Amino acid sequence: MAAPAIPAKKVARDPVAVDAKHYKVEFENDKVRVLRIKYGPHEKSPMHSHPPLVAVFLTPHHSRHVFSDGEVKEIRGKAGEVMYMDRTEHEPENAGDAPFELIGIELKS
Repeated sequence: MAAPAIPAKKVARDPVAVDAKHYKVEFENDKVRVLRIKYGPHEKSPMHSHPPLVAVFLTPHHSRHVFSDGEVKEIRGKAGEVMYMDRTEHEPENAGDAPFELIGIELKS
């Protein structure tokens, strides 16, 4: 007997699978996955999810995030900043006129 289908809304979308242009795996083991994340000016990514994540910004950034619940949040910061984010599902966009880059360290449970 086949397993019941999971509604598309409930399936966690891996950013590397849905947006390889912006997300590249640099390292992975059973504890963490390290992503290099790069966006050009005004580039956008489709909705995807991350487990808890530590972000290390390599450049200044200005991003706009639309979350799965419809909330919209803008984030600005400087190169060298470090930020922790709980598990999230979002559609990010570079809201700035310059490219930005960060390292995302996804924590596995």
